[in-house]
Amino acid sequence: MRSTAFVVFAGLSLGAVSAIAQPATAQPAASQPAPPVFRTEEATVRVVTVATGLEHPWAMAFLPDGRMLVTERPGRLRVVGRDGRLSPPVENLPAVFASGQGGLLDVMLDPDFATSRLLYFTYAEPGDGGAGTALASARFAGTRLEDVKVLFRQQPKLSGGLHFGSRVVVGPDGKLWLGFGERYRRDEAQNLNVHLGKVIRLNRDGSVPADNPFVGRNDARPEIWSYGHRNIQGMVRHPQTGVVWLHEHGARGGDEINIPERGRNYGWPVITHGVDYSGAKIGIGAAAPGMEQPLLHWTPSIAPSGMAFYGGSRIPAWRGNLFVGSLNSFLLMRVVLDGTRVVRQERLLAGLEERIRDVRDGPDGYLYIATDSAEGRILRIEPAT
Repeated sequence: MRSTAFVVFAGLSLGAVSAIAQPATAQPAASQPAPPVFRTEEATVRVVTVATGLEHPWAMAFLPDGRMLVTERPGRLRVVGRDGRLSPPVENLPAVFASGQGGLLDVMLDPDFATSRLLYFTYAEPGDGGAGTALASARFAGTRLEDVKVLFRQQPKLSGGLHFGSRVVVGPDGKLWLGFGERYRRDEAQNLNVHLGKVIRLNRDGSVPADNPFVGRNDARPEIWSYGHRNIQGMVRHPQTGVVWLHEHGARGGDEINIPERGRNYGWPVITHGVDYSGAKIGIGAAAPGMEQPLLHWTPSIAPSGMAFYGGSRIPAWRGNLFVGSLNSFLLMRVVLDGTRVVRQERLLAGLEERIRDVRDGPDGYLYIATDSAEGRILRIEPAT
């Protein structure tokens, strides 16, 4: 079991308290307002609008030619041009359950996309019993998707619109790693006979890797890699080590960052650092034998969403830092690390006043964020000087 988690209360760590960055005064340009400028601990940055008019954008993926794919939760996939213009919705997506937290969710390019044009996306799929998160692959043909294949369906499908997750990444082993929510059925996160509240590991054709930890067991689904997760909405591969990191929502407190290891139990809802929305206790406490402690948790909750390691050269002081969006605090969390040890944190963009849904490390060396609203935006963070 890992050592005690790095704890944060009201956004300030006990290990190292960092100053909260405040927006600096920006001088308007002659033709239009200048991008807002923020002075942070180690850099002064501005936030430039790349695209507007997106309805609840959920995820971004950068195309090799400099354009961007963006999912909209109501069930649309858009192409954002280099000039910020939005394409019409890409055609031939499958039916999407767009209700509550459900909809079109993550999107990711295959490592061989330049030649294969293959991409992956997750979405809430309607069906008997309600809906469940699904993973599909398709070939991107510019204005439409071709050869759409559903590679995985979370079982069982359930009524309600909460806790679909989800994120997908290619791990260091070339496999697909998916993070799912427990559909607000707490105890199912501990049930190895269902996919709720689990990390799933698949071959890129959707088949089950022979070395998954529960292969061959009659009491467990072979696709499961780890379990005891609540609602995973951030997942990223570390750029140096290749290890997969994730974050998941707590209830009232107890948002967690974890590194999902083979066959491990991450505790929900038996252990948590948070409490129920009513204030009632959940489970047996914050720790138990055989259950993993998070690398970091936020109490109170920041409602994390989106996650990226910054590897660019545009803001050198941030290189190697982890960035996590916040849905309820309207800010971007910067986490400074020494390996897997959290050194300190900094709250960024606190004056932006927008829910941050996704965070991506851009191929041009900038950091990008997507804001979650009916008039959502894609924003680029760049040095102000």
